[in-house]
Amino acid sequence: MIEKHIVLEDIDPVVFYGAGNAHLQMMRALFPKLRIVARDNVIRVLGDEEQMAAFEESAEKIRQHVLKFNALQAEDILDIVKGHRTKDEVPDGVVCYSMAGRPIKARSENQQALIDAYNDNDMVFAVGPAGTGKTYLSIALAVKALKEKTAKKIILSRPAVEAGEKLGFLPGDMKDKIDPYLQPLYDALEDMLPQVKLQDMMEKHIIQIAPLAFMRGRTLSDAVVILDEAQNTTPQQIRMFLTRMGWNTKMIITGDMTQIDLPHEQKSGLKEALSILRGIEGIGVVELNRKDIVRHKLVTRIVNAYEKFDKKPNKDESINKD
Repeated sequence: MIEKHIVLEDIDPVVFYGAGNAHLQMMRALFPKLRIVARDNVIRVLGDEEQMAAFEESAEKIRQHVLKFNALQAEDILDIVKGHRTKDEVPDGVVCYSMAGRPIKARSENQQALIDAYNDNDMVFAVGPAGTGKTYLSIALAVKALKEKTAKKIILSRPAVEAGEKLGFLPGDMKDKIDPYLQPLYDALEDMLPQVKLQDMMEKHIIQIAPLAFMRGRTLSDAVVILDEAQNTTPQQIRMFLTRMGWNTKMIITGDMTQIDLPHEQKSGLKEALSILRGIEGIGVVELNRKDIVRHKLVTRIVNAYEKFDKKPNKDESINKD
């Protein structure tokens, strides 16, 4: 009789064990010559050497399945133990999976262009209106890189520019005041990573979320780095950010030119960067439009209405008349 310990790294053990340890009970039934005891993220296995080797192999494949799909069903365990492909392994073009097991992939031609540009370049600009999936898809690509170990960390940043409201009066320390700017980034990550694992990665600085000002002086290597809401950077800020790029790093810069919150006299750094850097080898530019909007259908109608309004020569006068 031998004993081994198996550590469930990078996944939520609750998904692996199943509700009420149902998955664990199933594994015990499939490997009757073994005594399987689980505590936290460690499985202690005692018993027959031959079954031990088979269980280790199956447990690792099940762990990889959970890591990839964020979900596990009883039929998946059976398929893996029997050496069959699970039903989830068939879909093509999937970037990663949400915590609900939903495949995250391109839902439009331009979204696929964003994925292709990321694969072909070290730096990508993704520009388009609200709801086109720029940020969400970019974070999905970063999570995939982290899971596949092609990157060691994810760095997410936004310029802390108020969209008409002043947040300085909010209670709390610096983090409490800054977090409202960064909440959309947290929301996307929470949709793709287990809460416990996400918290652990943030504590270990594997995932870093910080305002743009905190990037100054850093060299960002072995990472996927995303600058969101880049239309609200100044030319000096975006230049500082782009030159932080280190070895084995990919950068994605997202922005929406219709939602610039800078003072009227201040030029958008994203607009300037696109005019200067477009066409440079290794830099991809993807322009999304209202056809790529994947939110509620009203968002498309709202964007269309504002585009028509912006094209009116005397739009201020038309508002006053109404």
